[in-house]
Amino acid sequence: MPGERPAILRSTRRLATIGLLTPGLGLLTLFVAVPIVLTAWISLHQGSMALPYARMRWVGLQNYSLVLAQPIFRTALLNVVLYSLANLVIVLPLAILLGLFLYQARIYGRNLLRTVLFLPYMIPTVAVAIVWGYLYEPQYGPLNQILGWLHLPPQDWLGSVHEAMLALVILNVWQTLGYYVVMVVAGLTEIPREYYEAAAIDGAGWWRCQWSITLPLLRRTLAFVFVILTINTLQVFDPVYVLTQGSPVNSTDVVAYQMYITAFNYGQAGLASAMAMIMLAIVLALSLLQLRLFRSL
Repeated sequence: MPGERPAILRSTRRLATIGLLTPGLGLLTLFVAVPIVLTAWISLHQGSMALPYARMRWVGLQNYSLVLAQPIFRTALLNVVLYSLANLVIVLPLAILLGLFLYQARIYGRNLLRTVLFLPYMIPTVAVAIVWGYLYEPQYGPLNQILGWLHLPPQDWLGSVHEAMLALVILNVWQTLGYYVVMVVAGLTEIPREYYEAAAIDGAGWWRCQWSITLPLLRRTLAFVFVILTINTLQVFDPVYVLTQGSPVNSTDVVAYQMYITAFNYGQAGLASAMAMIMLAIVLALSLLQLRLFRSL
């Protein structure tokens, strides 16, 4: 029948869609949704990481009130927010400028330069932290030797309350900048060249083109970079664990490290899970706020 053919096609497409989405959704549920639900459940109970789930004692929201009342958690939260803001202020403008340079400038070996910029992001963060720990070494580290050649006083870097967090920010900028530059370049390739040609005919200069054409049309890419950069920096853990362990005087203590020592050093799985859920709520709220702000621009 003529009317049955469209119905059969719709059913076939629906089944094909379900079949294609099921593996991905299944993996997402198994490795993302289930751990989040389990962490939320543990955050409402009291017990250690070695205790079976069935033997954990229900305490309700007590873990959340205890976590929020801890001065060390508030310090860690403030530190990670400052760390994230510092990275945003440094990485985002540099990614835009380097992206524009690598995309628009006529330079020899441009693709090779992009690859070199991206390579540090491919190196495990633990390995990067070990190398930068050597660079930051106060007596024999190369950075202080360079300062000595410039007749500048050596710095304590990771041993200073005022410099340790900055040292971690520099490490992260060096490692991740190339990743965000590549994303900016990918966004620039989506902008039609006709806009720039029309602007040139109207007499617009380079700066005017970037302000009136590039930045507005790059808005979605910048929103994605902003959100991913915020998420990645708010969950920083590896360099803190390898280099500082939250010292000196908790100046580099962050929420992820505080979660780790609470769960595995102190054996308080409920408190650590409550910290994780608070951090998840903060990340979700900031991500939604950032996307809303970029959408309204």
